[in-house]
Amino acid sequence: MRTEVLKLSTVRTPWALLAAAQVVIVLGATGPFLRDARGPEAVRSGAAHLGLTALFALVLGIMAVAGEHRHRTVGDTYLGQPRRGRVLAAKLGVHVGAGAAFGLIGAVTALATSAVAVSISGSSADWSDRALWQTLVGGILWNVMFAAVGVAVGALVGNLTAAVTGALAWLALVEGVVGQVLGTDLARWLPFSAGAALGDLPAGGGLSQTAGGLVLAGYTALLVTAALLITPRRDIT
Repeated sequence: MRTEVLKLSTVRTPWALLAAAQVVIVLGATGPFLRDARGPEAVRSGAAHLGLTALFALVLGIMAVAGEHRHRTVGDTYLGQPRRGRVLAAKLGVHVGAGAAFGLIGAVTALATSAVAVSISGSSADWSDRALWQTLVGGILWNVMFAAVGVAVGALVGNLTAAVTGALAWLALVEGVVGQVLGTDLARWLPFSAGAALGDLPAGGGLSQTAGGLVLAGYTALLVTAALLITPRRDIT
C-alpha cells in the first residue's frame, strides 16, 4: 500500500484530475446563482455537482491497473508481490481513499463556492440544512464507489484506452440509449443513474438516495469480486 501511495502521489495525472474536478464543482455550484436561483435550494442544487467528479475518480481507478499494463510495469509489480490478489487489494484500498479525498476536497470547494455566490448575490443559505449535507455525503460516497469500480474495470479490461473509453462511453451514451429503449423505470437501475440518485442529481430517475447507494454498492461489489477472481488467473505476457 505504501508503494501504491507513492505511485499515486508522485505523478502529475492524479493532481491534474483533482484540479479538473474542482473546476467542475466551481462551475456547477455557481450555475444556479447565474440563473437567478436563490435560497437554500440553489445551494443544494449547486452542491450536487460534487457527484459528477466521481467520473474523475473512476478514471483514476482505471489507471491504477490498466495504466501498469500500458506502461509495461505490471510484470515488475507482480514479481515484487506474486500474490496478485494482494496487489489488487492494495490498489483498491489506496484508490478508495483517493476517491474519498476527491469527495471531501470537492465538498469543501462546493461549500466555499456556494458561500461566495450567496454573498455576492445577496441570497440566503441554511448551512444546517439536512438535505444539503445528505447531498454532500452522497457525492462523497459516489466518488468512493466509482474509484473502486475504476480499479475493477481496469483490472478486468487491462487495456487503458479501451477501459477509459468504454467506461465513459457506457456512462455517457449507453445508459442514455438504454433509457430511451427500455424507459426510465429500468434505466434508473443502471450504474450512473444509481450514482446520480445517490448524489441527489435529477439524472437519478426517481430513486431515493438510499436506493441509489445500495444499487451502486451492488454493482461495485460485483465488479470488485469479478476482478479479484479473474486477475490472478490472467496471463499478462
